[in-house]
Amino acid sequence: MGSHATLTVPTPERMGRLGRELAALLRPGDLVLLSGELGAGKTTLTRGLGEGLQVRGAVTSPTFVIARVHPSLVGGPALVHVDAYRLGGDLDEMEDLDLDVSLPESVVVVEWGEGKVERLSEDRLEVRIERAIGGTEGGDDQDPRRVVLTGIGPRWADAALAELG
Repeated sequence: MGSHATLTVPTPERMGRLGRELAALLRPGDLVLLSGELGAGKTTLTRGLGEGLQVRGAVTSPTFVIARVHPSLVGGPALVHVDAYRLGGDLDEMEDLDLDVSLPESVVVVEWGEGKVERLSEDRLEVRIERAIGGTEGGDDQDPRRVVLTGIGPRWADAALAELG
């Protein structure tokens, strides 16, 4: 149960725009799981999401803080940007991060979350970013990307993912 879409994203600018378009579909309590190699465009997509949600602060890779909260400037949901790379087990540790927001009232975007966040919510949007052309070595930021969006759970059953892009 869910929805699915595969898009080809030719440039980082387009990746940011995809993030802004995706933001229009997101609601408080949504969990977005981002996967893709280093440099694939996860942070670029999240930056676009932040712009679309109109949150405060520059979205950068949260590598050293594990989680960063971007409050809404317009009374919408906050964006909680999590880097689960350093989280050992699963996101029980999220509860310990003492975030100053309520996750059910926020949009939570998790990088490197596979195998760690699935238990947080039966509904989630998985976004996998891969290089569209052959090997992973030596590709640059300008290479086209394939973005595979998979909505899991009742929340995403009728989401208009196919209309993105």
